[in-house]
Amino acid sequence: MKKRTLGFWEIWNMSFGFLGIQMGFALQNANVSRIFQTLGAEVEDIPILWVAAPLTGLIVQPIVGYFSDRTWHPKLGRRRPYFLVGAILASLALFIMPNSPMLWFAAGMLWIMDASINVSMEPFRAFVGDNLSKEQTTKGFAMQSFFIGIGAYVASKLPLILTYFGVANTAAEGVIPDSVKYSFYIGGAAFFIAVLWTVLRSKEYTPEEMKAFEEAEENEYVTEEKPESWFVSNGKSHLMKGIITLIIGLISTYIVYYFNLKKDLFVLTLGLISLGGIVLIISGFMQKGKNYKNGFITIVNDFQFMPKVMKQLAWVQFFSWFSLFSMWIYTTSAVTEHIYNTKDTTSLAYNTGANQVGEMFANYNIIAAAVAFLLPLLAKKTSRKFTHFLALVLGGLGLMSLYFITNPSRFTIEWLPMIGVGIAWASILSVPYAMLSGSLPASKMGYYMGVFNFFIVIPQLVAASILGFLISTFFDNQPIYALLIGGASMILAGLISLTINDNVTTKIND
Repeated sequence: MKKRTLGFWEIWNMSFGFLGIQMGFALQNANVSRIFQTLGAEVEDIPILWVAAPLTGLIVQPIVGYFSDRTWHPKLGRRRPYFLVGAILASLALFIMPNSPMLWFAAGMLWIMDASINVSMEPFRAFVGDNLSKEQTTKGFAMQSFFIGIGAYVASKLPLILTYFGVANTAAEGVIPDSVKYSFYIGGAAFFIAVLWTVLRSKEYTPEEMKAFEEAEENEYVTEEKPESWFVSNGKSHLMKGIITLIIGLISTYIVYYFNLKKDLFVLTLGLISLGGIVLIISGFMQKGKNYKNGFITIVNDFQFMPKVMKQLAWVQFFSWFSLFSMWIYTTSAVTEHIYNTKDTTSLAYNTGANQVGEMFANYNIIAAAVAFLLPLLAKKTSRKFTHFLALVLGGLGLMSLYFITNPSRFTIEWLPMIGVGIAWASILSVPYAMLSGSLPASKMGYYMGVFNFFIVIPQLVAASILGFLISTFFDNQPIYALLIGGASMILAGLISLTINDNVTTKIND
């Protein structure tokens, strides 16, 4: 039994929801730092305020993926219930966020908003793997990249468009400008409508059909049944590794405290290292106690024994998303300080620069939309890993070029650096997922896509914890250097991508 070949408009409909999802993400990426600064945040404190976004993804995405694999609603299907619930919550959050009365409230709303967007977004990746044959997956992810580019382009330009039509782009100290507020309102409405379109206009295969597809592909997947003794032994290993990891995390935390280092580093020492140790310890005790038939143990063990392609892509994803997060956090402050020479959030120069950042983000997204369908053609003539390498190197060079700009003309700042970034963005959104989806079984598509996103959110947490420390310690709090670090990180990701072999057999642990 084989999945049928879908037509252009069917792929269009099943991907259309990403238009709204990316409008939400783009408004968040382009404006949240501006909102934080307006509400009184210092530049060096912005990364720690952004921790909510990646930490939420780290928790929410694998859980949503795990449960969406096991969901079936007679009318809404497998993934679409999560699309719809996430859309409702995210739309409400987008309406509330720009009305935040104080900094702590805005930081909390970022957490809620990002969690809601993730509930909708994560199953969309698995949706492509569910509905399309291997021959069509690259096209499916390219279509998603197209809508991501269009949605982000429109959302990033919204404050500038509204300013052009007379909506106020400045406000009193501590007040979010109306141009930002109304942009979030429009984005919230668009988010819900676009996702609802996909929910109503798409179909899903039944659990019986998905099982038949997986059985038809049984020659391609090797299933490994693990005896109880294996879990007990693995639990002992997790317990030992967890204790060692927790000790390292606590010692690192004490060093940060003792030497009065930047508090952002606690995210790394407590939030990642120590928490990772605690997770391993819990897993160790549970498996040693023969309590291993649950979602928590499945998630931990499958992370340990992830498919080979996922392991190969992990470092590529890490350095790619570290770079992107540095761009999203620091571009506004880098442009306003390095090019416009101002830190005054109430000044015309600052808000002109901040709007220009919105224009830059809009441009790299429209470039991504334009090249989305060209990348599969290049990959077909060369290879997917070479295509990804080329795109990431161009993106890194584009990001680093901002350091050398002194004349903020529309071409030199809004377009030239963003050409490479846009090409990289299109590739990041499609090529790794196309490499991965063909090596995954239908029964764990959502879960593995959620685990794969660990390598999106972990680098963001690392960036949020160490970038502020690096910039304040070594670069005199000049945010432009964060973009140089980000550019170098993206080029490194491109070089690592050349080592990937995406034609491998997957072993599935049960």
